[in-house]
Parts: sequence; structure tokens; C-alpha cells
Amino acid sequence: MDIARNPAVPSENTQLADAPPEPKQPPLILREDYKPFGWLVPQIAMDFSLGIDRTRVVTTLAVARNAQADRADAIRLNGDGLRALSVKLDGQPNDGWAMDGDDLVLPLPGEAHEIEIVTEIDPSANSQLMGLYASGGMLCTQCEAEGFRRISFFPDRPDVLSTYSVRMSGPKAQFPILLCNGNKVAEGEGDDGTHWAEWHDLWPKPSYLFALVAGDLVANSGTFTTISGREVELNVWVRDEDLPRTDHALESLKKSMKWDEEVFGREYDLDLFNIVAVSDFNMGAMENKGLNVFNTKYVLADPDTATDADFDAIEGVIAHE
Repeated sequence: MDIARNPAVPSENTQLADAPPEPKQPPLILREDYKPFGWLVPQIAMDFSLGIDRTRVVTTLAVARNAQADRADAIRLNGDGLRALSVKLDGQPNDGWAMDGDDLVLPLPGEAHEIEIVTEIDPSANSQLMGLYASGGMLCTQCEAEGFRRISFFPDRPDVLSTYSVRMSGPKAQFPILLCNGNKVAEGEGDDGTHWAEWHDLWPKPSYLFALVAGDLVANSGTFTTISGREVELNVWVRDEDLPRTDHALESLKKSMKWDEEVFGREYDLDLFNIVAVSDFNMGAMENKGLNVFNTKYVLADPDTATDADFDAIEGVIAHE
């Protein structure tokens, strides 16, 4: 056959390629539809057994009926891609709960209860970078606006305020630094190369301000003396090679704390303030209570490589958060 004189007629492919599924759209929440949540959650305790591809979370909620809300016969705990391994109510195994979409719904007959839920997550597979995710061998969180529900079942809304007690444990060689909100109240060594730390944030906060970081980090440290004379420990945590470029961030933090006192009379209320710089953090910065997480762009600078605009941006973002 003379291909030049009789070119083949291309056949038409009438089969469409499989289209990717439509992304799940978040529900539309209108302010005019607001109703107080039926349950208060004054206290939450969390126990993290940390691993890059397997992290086990035991969450214990102290709940009580909200007198300012309509009476609720059950509590709805938000989740996103979670599976409950076990549920206990007031210390006893409970099988009366059910899943409604991604949410866990648990009937509650009394006025106050304790709920324990065990979940297991894979931070290395969390490509959304919302909730608990792996970043260059370390673990980090981003919970604003609805990332906490990717860590544990919880009423993940900003009007539910709780005090947090958190225990973290993991391989010390992999995660030598364990950070969370609030003040560190205890730490110790395990028998199998692990170590642990316990943190307590005594000020109630919404779940979107929860933060956790675990990894191989070093700190540029300093102190700030508050208007009442308390000494606050300050740390800017980065990878070892980035440490020389953190002086400006530390000084910016001191300036912003002093400015808050002078302009608004607002004194910092914890004993510790930590900043962590993460290279692939999906927000510019996040104002988690006592543990701010920043993209490295807004922490690292030195006169040899940074412009005046870079220095100004770092000071401005740190002051804002």
C-alpha cells in the first residue's frame, strides 16, 4: 500500500476518559442559621502515639449539657475521613453510636458524660496538609478552619471552647522535639527508644487553634519580661541549617509582645511562646495559642540574602499572629 498516496484515516475515539470525581463541597453555613451547640466540652485530653505513617490518637472529652441551647438527645462529633477504632461512654465500651456521613453521632441520656474515642491516622498520606501531616520527616498540624476533625472526632466549631491536656510520645531519634499548645508540664523517656511530653493549655480555646509539632529541630531562644515582671521563654524552632537566619524573627517577637502591652495593656498569659518554621506549611502563618507555625518565608532572613521588604514582612506577620 502506498501510504503517501493513501494515508490512513485516523479513527475517532468516542470513549471519554474517566473524569476525576468532583471535589466534595463543604456545606454552606449561614450566620442567620446559628444555634448554640447542645453540649459544652470544657475539657479535652489527647494522647498521641506518633508515627509518620501511623499515629494513634486517644481523645477523652468531658461534656455537659448547654443550658443556653435546645436540649439534645445525642452529640454530633465532626470527622473527616476518620474511623473510630473504639468508643467508650463513662468508662464503658459503647456500641450505640452511628456514623452519619463523616460525623459520629452518640446518644447521651444524662446531663454530663465522659467520652473516649480512639482513632488512627496516616500523616504521610495527608496530601491536603490539613489536620496532622508529615513534612520533611517531621509532623505538623494545620487546623484552621476545619482541620481538627481530620485528627479526632470533635464538635469542630469556633464556639466550643475547651482546655487541652495533651500527651505526645514517639521515637526519640525521629522526633527529638515534641511541641504543643500551652506549657510543658512533664516529660520523660520510654524503655524502647521513645520519649514523651505532656502539655497543658489552661485557657479555653476553639479546636482550630490546636497545634502539634514533632521533629528534629533546634531553637534560637530568648526571654521576654512582661509588664508584671513574669519571665516568658521564647523559642524560634527551625532545622539546624536555618538557625543563623532566625535572629530577626526572635527580635520581632519581643517587639510585638511589648507593643501589645503598651498599646492594649495585653500581657502574655503563658510561660512559653514557641514559633516553628515549616518549609511547606500551607498557610503563611497560623496563630495557634502558644505555638505559632509559620512558613519559612516569614521567619528566615539574613542581611546577605534578604531585602528590606523581607525583614518588614517577617516583623509584620509575626506581630499579626
